[in-house]
Amino acid sequence: MPHYILGIESSCDDTAAAVIADDVILSNVTANQDIHSSFGGVVPELASRAHQQNIIPVIHTALQKANIGKNQLSAVAYTRGPGLLGSLLVGSSFSKAFAMGLNIPLIEINHLQAHIMAHFIRNAEKTGSVPTFPFLCLTVSGGHTQIVIVKDHFDMHIIGQTLDDAAGETFDKAAKIMGLPYPGGPVVDRIAREGNPDRFSFSKPNIPGLDFSFSGLKTSFLYFLRDRLKEDPLFIENNKADLCASMQKTIVDILISKLDKAATETGIHEIAIAGGVSANSGLRSGLYGLGHQKSWNIFIPPLAYTTDNAAMIAVTGYFKFLKRDFGSQADTPYARISF
Repeated sequence: MPHYILGIESSCDDTAAAVIADDVILSNVTANQDIHSSFGGVVPELASRAHQQNIIPVIHTALQKANIGKNQLSAVAYTRGPGLLGSLLVGSSFSKAFAMGLNIPLIEINHLQAHIMAHFIRNAEKTGSVPTFPFLCLTVSGGHTQIVIVKDHFDMHIIGQTLDDAAGETFDKAAKIMGLPYPGGPVVDRIAREGNPDRFSFSKPNIPGLDFSFSGLKTSFLYFLRDRLKEDPLFIENNKADLCASMQKTIVDILISKLDKAATETGIHEIAIAGGVSANSGLRSGLYGLGHQKSWNIFIPPLAYTTDNAAMIAVTGYFKFLKRDFGSQADTPYARISF
C-alpha cells in the first residue's frame, strides 16, 4: 500500500494543498489571492484572512481530486517557514489539528528545501528523470536567491546567496517602476518576448565569490528611466518591450554567470533551478543554452511546481516520512531561516 501524504502550503498569499502517493502526485490545488494586485504587493493581514477562508475548501478539493478519504492519509506535511507569520500560522494550526484528529504523524517542512525537492515529484506515468546527487540548484524567487549544493534529500548547503534583494523582487520592482501590474515578474517575461534584449544595458554588480546583489541594478534602472523621462515623457510606453527584454537579460546574465562559476569551482555538472523565477522563459532558455555548451545535465521543474505549491511540500513530507522524521505539536512557525 502506498503512503498517502497531504501537503499544505500557506507561506505567502497562495493557499495550496496536494496529495501524493509515495512520490507520485495525485492532486495539486491552489487558491490564489487576487486582492493584493491593487496594492502592488502582498498585504500580510489580508493574506492571513484569505488563508482562513480558503484552507478548508482547498484541502477538501485536493482529497476529492486524489480520490481518497482523509482516513487513508499516512501523514500531514505543512510549511513551517520561512514566510509571513500570519499566513504560516493558519496552515500550521490547521495541520496540527487535522493530524491530531486523525492520529497520524505531523511533518514540518522548510519551504526553501521543498522548492528543491520539487524535482523529485513524479507524475502518474512515472516518466521523467531526477537529478543525481550531488547536484547544484539555483533557488530563485521573490524572496530568495541562492546557489545550493544538494548532497542528499536533506543534506543541502548554501554556497552563494543574495547580499540584499532577491532576483524575483528585482523583476517586480522593475515592473512597478514601469507602471506594470503586480505581480510584475510574469508580465515582464511576457512583454520581453516582443523586445530587443540588447537595446539597453544596465549595470551589473561586481560581487566576489558566488554571492549576488541586485539593489544596485534596481537603482540604476530607476535613475535611467528618470533621466529618459525628462527628455521624453512617453519613453517607457514607446520602449516598453525593449526595456523589459533588456532588464530580463541583465538579471538572467547575473544568475547564469554565478551558476557557471559554481559549476566550475565544484566540478558538478548536474544543474537544477527551482523557485518562482525558474518559470521565467529567459532563465530557462539561458540555462539550456549554457548547459548545452558545458555538457551539463539540466533539470527544470514543470511550471506547476515553480511557484509556491503544495506538491513540493507533500513530496518533501514523503521523504521525511520514510526517515520517521516527524514534527511536534509544539513546533512554531518561523519567518526567516535558510537550511
